[in-house]
Amino acid sequence: MSGHSKWANIKHRKGAQDARRAKIFTRLIREITIAARQGGGDPDANPRLRSAVTTARGSNMPNDTIERAIKKGTGALDGMIIEEVNFEGYGPGGVAILVECQTDNKNRTIAEVRHCFGKFNGNLGANGCVSYIFDRKGMIIVDGERCDLETAMDAAIEAGAEDVEEESGIISVTTAMEDLQTVGSALTEASLPITSMELVQIPNMTVKVEEKDVMTLMRLINFMDDLDDVAQVSANFDIDDDLMAQIEEKL
Repeated sequence: MSGHSKWANIKHRKGAQDARRAKIFTRLIREITIAARQGGGDPDANPRLRSAVTTARGSNMPNDTIERAIKKGTGALDGMIIEEVNFEGYGPGGVAILVECQTDNKNRTIAEVRHCFGKFNGNLGANGCVSYIFDRKGMIIVDGERCDLETAMDAAIEAGAEDVEEESGIISVTTAMEDLQTVGSALTEASLPITSMELVQIPNMTVKVEEKDVMTLMRLINFMDDLDDVAQVSANFDIDDDLMAQIEEKL
């Protein structure tokens, strides 16, 4: 599997933890608020909001929490102003890392991101230094414990998905950016258990990471992903499955 898919699956399994779930809710609320502010509060007319709401419901977020986030975005309720800002850099082994943030304080966020890169032998770079390595794609996560891979694959490919992968009971469906909603709707109509649906950054080239750099790299990514203002971390690493399985328990 690609580095992004491996990391997505690790995050999905971590999401079962109570502390992690609280952090996921915070991020989803910010994403819903931003989506509603930019495109309006009607999910049917706002694809980004529709994706965020689908993911929130897949994470068992209460409907009233979703509605409050939408109202904050549209201005019907008061709330802090959340901005989007991205950072780029390199981790151990020369791995490209793209960090997407949603924050109410840019100065705080850049200080935290810079500290994280430095703490784990990485370097914060200039805008544009690694973004060209990534392509914007749609990613739909399906609970493979409640459906079989063949059913999910048939429905996804028929709807126009680019790729379907499965690992440890988690099915990842990759789509072209513009096809995310179409494929997501098709999977929903097929009654497949979608747990998240979002736009992600998929690397168009990868870097094979030597064993001596793997743990530091994954700690950097894990630490970065746990920052409150970070919405998504993307990296172009290639790590052997056996080695990834060994280090996952240590993260």
